[in-house]
Amino acid sequence: MALRAALRSRSGLTGLLSQRSSCSSDIRMCVSPLLVPQQRNYSTPPKIRVEFDQSTGVAVMHMQSPPVNSLSLDFLTELCISVEKLEMDKSCRGLVITSAQPKVFSAGLDITEMYGKSPEHCGAFWRSVQEMWLKLYGSNMVTIAAINGSSPAGGCLMAMTCDYRIMADNPRYNIGLNETQLGIVAPFWFMDTMKNTVGQRTTEMALQLGLLYKPADALKIGLVDQLEPEDQVIAVATQTISRWLAIPDHARQITKSMMRKKTIDKLTSNRESDIQYFVNFITKDSIQKSLGGYMEMLKKRRA
Repeated sequence: MALRAALRSRSGLTGLLSQRSSCSSDIRMCVSPLLVPQQRNYSTPPKIRVEFDQSTGVAVMHMQSPPVNSLSLDFLTELCISVEKLEMDKSCRGLVITSAQPKVFSAGLDITEMYGKSPEHCGAFWRSVQEMWLKLYGSNMVTIAAINGSSPAGGCLMAMTCDYRIMADNPRYNIGLNETQLGIVAPFWFMDTMKNTVGQRTTEMALQLGLLYKPADALKIGLVDQLEPEDQVIAVATQTISRWLAIPDHARQITKSMMRKKTIDKLTSNRESDIQYFVNFITKDSIQKSLGGYMEMLKKRRA
């Protein structure tokens, strides 16, 4: 658990800051015990479940932090550890990321990690968000997001780190970076990731207006690459990945690295200043008041 300790000891906001709010397939595989999170000393179940099919070299990562896969510090730490284990296993060449929760891929950052917390805690949390992005965006594995539900804000960021995105063709779902609707500015690396995905002009419009796209509109602008019936998203993703695995690994990996290096280097060289900016921003009284109001709104919506 060295990574977990590092993330907590070290000390920029995403959009739909979720307080585990509601957002409106199972494949038989050979499970490698090394890739299943180890039993903890406390009773909470694992937030990440990984199934690895050694015959194909493809792992499926199921996010299972109810109700909406909020990106908490614990969740992000567990996700990073899981990705690191897969990267270390040379027989694992591909990763499908999906949700075990109904109707949602991930609702974004967990607001409880930022509201009423110390600057040190906020800094550790933001470092874990950075770490998740760095591990996925720079992964040597082929990565496919099987988006089987809504994916606003941090969920959208996670999906955009992947090489390919397949989304459920359900008009009730949406995806996008909607930070400005909450009076918040997406960090530069969120912006760069979206710009690399859909282009400069579309990103300017999307981020300034805080747009959330229905699946058909997301496909039209290139935010997702393919739509499939909801009950087939994961199966199609595991089939689609074979096209990528048919390419020699070294050629594909080097190409991916060259394409993404500038964006990755920009964050790694500004990591500490990005954390400090986030901490200074999120601990402002005005922002804390805004987050508190948002939490109250969620409580009334559930009541």
